[in-house]
Amino acid sequence: MTTPLEQLFVKVRGENRAALIAYLPAGFPSAQKCKDAIATLASAGVDAIEIGFPYSDPVMDGPTIQEAADISLKGGTGAAEVLSTLKFAHDAGLPAVVMTYWNPIERYGVDAFAKAIAKNGGSGVITPDLTIEESGTWQRATSAVGVNTIYVLAPSSTQERIAQVSARCSGFVYAASLMGVTGARTTMSTGAQDLVSRIRSTTNLPVAVGLGVSTREQARQVTGFADGVIVGSAFIKALLDAKSHEAGLAAIGALAKDLAIGVREGR
Repeated sequence: MTTPLEQLFVKVRGENRAALIAYLPAGFPSAQKCKDAIATLASAGVDAIEIGFPYSDPVMDGPTIQEAADISLKGGTGAAEVLSTLKFAHDAGLPAVVMTYWNPIERYGVDAFAKAIAKNGGSGVITPDLTIEESGTWQRATSAVGVNTIYVLAPSSTQERIAQVSARCSGFVYAASLMGVTGARTTMSTGAQDLVSRIRSTTNLPVAVGLGVSTREQARQVTGFADGVIVGSAFIKALLDAKSHEAGLAAIGALAKDLAIGVREGR
């Protein structure tokens, strides 16, 4: 049985474009306002959503996502809120995944977390700090319930490592476009296309590029060589900078529409 995420990549391949994937931390700006934002993104042309599990010690997150995570944690966001947000996104018609560091999974219980993801309509989980050498238990738990395992590869990854990690991925392979933490950039890293090419030589899975995409032009550029474009910090910054909740929703809706054009212009 294929996940909604896997079905999405078949669909966009048929449309000769990339998938537009948005990232938002659960509970940001609040539990309900996060769901409002997801509904706005769904109606504005986003194809899938990454729900971030806010964490107090993130190794991959830049200052914008850290600020949003801090707001979320101060609001009391935990596993229950993450799963509720996941279900909301699924019910809104978006293939949905959770992005989380390993510690919250371990605390929740590995088998229980995988089952909870599946129960709430989740297609998969992105685990940026879980190495494949330490993921045997997680692989068994997710395969038992049909949840995609998504690992992150960086430009520094060796070709041997890329082959090893890609073999453990399902759904898609997450290609970090540059070394460093998340955050919107004015220009895209030249290493992104090279990394995607190296990943493609090892797997037939879709490859999605994250870290730095914030404009229609960047989305168009990435679509020229990748199957998915992941945008997080740009949406979060729009919500952080907005004078009101309504203004924030209008801003992310306008940005999503612009990015949705970009992923259709790149080929």
